[in-house]
Amino acid sequence: MMTRFLTLFAAIMLAFASITPASAQEPLRLTLRDGVIEALPFALPTFQAEVAGSEGMAADISRVISEDLNGTGLFRQIPASAFISTPANFGGTITFPDWRAINAQALVTGAVAVNGNQVTVKFRLYDVFSGAEMGEGLQFVGTTDGWRRMAHKVSDVVYSRITGEAGYFDSRVVYVAETGPKDDRAKRLAIMDYDGANVQYLTDSSAIVLAPRFSPSGDRILYTSYESGFPRINILDVATVVRQQMPTAAGEMAFSPRFSRDGRQVIYSLANGGNTDIYRTDLTTSQNIRLTNTPAIETAPSFSPDGSQIAFESDRSGAQQLYIMSANGGEPQRISFGNGRYGTPVWSPRGDLIAFTKQESGRFHIGVMRTDGTEERLLTSSFLDEGPTWAPNGRVIMFARETQGSDGTTGLYSVDITGRNLRRVTTPQGGSDPSWGPLQR
Repeated sequence: MMTRFLTLFAAIMLAFASITPASAQEPLRLTLRDGVIEALPFALPTFQAEVAGSEGMAADISRVISEDLNGTGLFRQIPASAFISTPANFGGTITFPDWRAINAQALVTGAVAVNGNQVTVKFRLYDVFSGAEMGEGLQFVGTTDGWRRMAHKVSDVVYSRITGEAGYFDSRVVYVAETGPKDDRAKRLAIMDYDGANVQYLTDSSAIVLAPRFSPSGDRILYTSYESGFPRINILDVATVVRQQMPTAAGEMAFSPRFSRDGRQVIYSLANGGNTDIYRTDLTTSQNIRLTNTPAIETAPSFSPDGSQIAFESDRSGAQQLYIMSANGGEPQRISFGNGRYGTPVWSPRGDLIAFTKQESGRFHIGVMRTDGTEERLLTSSFLDEGPTWAPNGRVIMFARETQGSDGTTGLYSVDITGRNLRRVTTPQGGSDPSWGPLQR
């Protein structure tokens, strides 16, 4: 089946190996040459309306699924104009030779029923060449307001069954929405679906806000606020939008916070008396621990997924570089040794890579490296790219970009770890400081 040929997707993506083209007996194997992925052709007839009046919702759900899959760069949708036949009804007989004739390797069929405020979505995924269904058909039930989430859930299942990787479509991103002229720009926290839809504002623009960061469970957000005139760290409850100031060690400025993997601790930078070091606070006990103590500027800490280590940036060597140390402090190990300056390290949720911002020769880049600093790869190059954040499956990175010649407005972009699939994420206004949350429950 399709999954049998694609479960090594993660290793392929990282190794950039050359793979022999698939034979007729192995048509669903992902082909990669010189780091270029050969997109897998799939067919997705518009989902059928099982109840009269469901046609519009069925078309909308089908469209979002198509956008999700096509947006990965791993799939190529076959246009409906090429179809020879379509299933007469959901769950009916599939004429596989008709789909093979147009080179479809995967087929997604579905049905939608709207009853009042309730929406039911059914779907099935087929391996066209073997003529078999991939896993059992599934059904999602929700409200009409949540139809996009159901579409994303379908996309996640399709993506997972084909690639062997977890999906990332049913997730949200918190970011800083920016409006107004450069010298008087209003900033407020906003939350959206991963693709820029369903934007909601969490704060007003009365105070500058920076660096929002999701908790591992997605129910809370850390961010830096200048409401008091100095940077302070707040914790915001996503459901109630109630916020409270986080207890930190005594100092003038606290910023750049991140949660631990269990959500019980926060690491952050504290500037006090001209010195900037990294601290850790236990949210249950309010105990503060100083993790670094040098004259250098040390900031942008990020926990490893298992919570045992911290990556951070420091100029202790004379230039901005990346370091790793124990989560309890101690002597750090430098991991960046290339030309230029490195900053904003973020550990992949898989634990295998660290994303970062790099400045070199007047250009900014988003890059990744192994956790020991080897295999550095630059994924982007621009006038100003910064602030990477990982998708829940560790295969896509979102970041902020300012284009040269603009008025300083930044926008959100995403790129996969091959660097081949760069995409703009459309938001109502400018956006910066994205933080990708977990898959929703």
